[in-house]
Amino acid sequence: MKTIKDLCDSSYDISITGITDDSREVKEGYLFVATKGFNVDHFDYIDDAINNGCSFIICDREIKNGFPHLVVDNVNDLYYELVSKFYDINLDDYSFIGITGTDGKTTTSSIVKRLINPIKKCCYIGTNGAEIGDLKFDVHNTTPIVNELYEVLSCAKNNNCCDVVMEVSSEALLHNRVKNIKYKIVGFTNITEDHLNVHKTLENYIECKKSLLNYLNDDGVVVVNGDDDNCKDIVSNNIVKFGFDESNDCIIRLVEKSKLETIFEINYLDNTYKIHSPFTGNYNIYNVTMAFLICLHYGLSPEYLIDEISKLGVVKGRREELNFGQNFEIILDYAHTLNGIKSVIESVDTNKRKIVVTGCAGGREKSKRKLIGDYILKNCNLAIFTMDDPRNEDVDSIIDDMVGDNKTSYLRIIDRVEAINKAFELADSNSCVLILGKGRDNYMAIGDKKIDYCDYDVIKNYFIK
Repeated sequence: MKTIKDLCDSSYDISITGITDDSREVKEGYLFVATKGFNVDHFDYIDDAINNGCSFIICDREIKNGFPHLVVDNVNDLYYELVSKFYDINLDDYSFIGITGTDGKTTTSSIVKRLINPIKKCCYIGTNGAEIGDLKFDVHNTTPIVNELYEVLSCAKNNNCCDVVMEVSSEALLHNRVKNIKYKIVGFTNITEDHLNVHKTLENYIECKKSLLNYLNDDGVVVVNGDDDNCKDIVSNNIVKFGFDESNDCIIRLVEKSKLETIFEINYLDNTYKIHSPFTGNYNIYNVTMAFLICLHYGLSPEYLIDEISKLGVVKGRREELNFGQNFEIILDYAHTLNGIKSVIESVDTNKRKIVVTGCAGGREKSKRKLIGDYILKNCNLAIFTMDDPRNEDVDSIIDDMVGDNKTSYLRIIDRVEAINKAFELADSNSCVLILGKGRDNYMAIGDKKIDYCDYDVIKNYFIK
């Protein structure tokens, strides 16, 4: 148990049970830190924090009601120090790998974690939650907010795990969530248009992604998809660019595809490595190659990596083929960007009848909705548009944005459970049903709440009554 005196220069000797800057997360005995964000000043929520049971407040101005508090000049900077002390975190004790990009972060990070973990216990932090060895639990964001991130790191260390691979989102970089972390290796999967509701322009988004380089160790390695237009000009002292283009440092060649695996060669530093990957789709060739290169520079042998890659299982919610005894294919995938959706759809046998169930999230950039709708309507046999985290937007309006004035036949089924069930009813033995947008997410964001929901559970319940 920590006290205020343990965390900062204060005369108060009050016990602290937790620490947060979100008044909604405050519990009895918490320290509430009134930080300032881009759009919110948490000082405005001090009364809520007090009502929820906080025992002390750190802020940048006086509180008139006399509640125990400390006024400091820069509350945001101090927050990192407070969280570090509360969780006994010394970042130098850890070895970090950071992976960013619009698509492919989760798959690549998960593969890296699974390749390292048999050698030494490895922690994964990302969209699929946090995994410390075989221990798994949820986190609220792809890259967690500071107090949650440090809590995960504390749990990892307590489980003798100081090797960490993490997805680093653009919003995490924008909001300094990874401040003070230094990465041994960083990877850039690709950069395509996304999150413009936050970054406003593609140029801002690209620069924010590239700012991950600022968190690289002086002798750190950068692994980059050299085929991606927005990654080609990334520059660093120790950089490895990979792809099919012969100008890359690491060249992918001789691809052979089947339903069960993808075989390809990696030519790197005058060596040729033949990879048998259980992942299908061209985009997964990039993901596996990046994971291979990251782990190679992390010190794992190529022979070990080749053997382990061949034995990998699917990453849940990422082009996950589901079999409940049905006579048609089902693919569950998190894809929600135009590039991600294209990649998954293009990975399906061209002779298959493609039925796509998807939507677009509310409160996100509207400009991509019609692009996604147009692509699906032109490249699939049947589109079923439905809800996908509508938040405070009307689902019908979101679907209207997706279809525009397109006259192509499609189904509009607001309830996502009904939409998925309808797709299965309409599928035949030559069909592939693609359920896109949420993967294995365990919630649906409606209004200001997250309602329990999971595509996988809906699919399973359809077949297993």
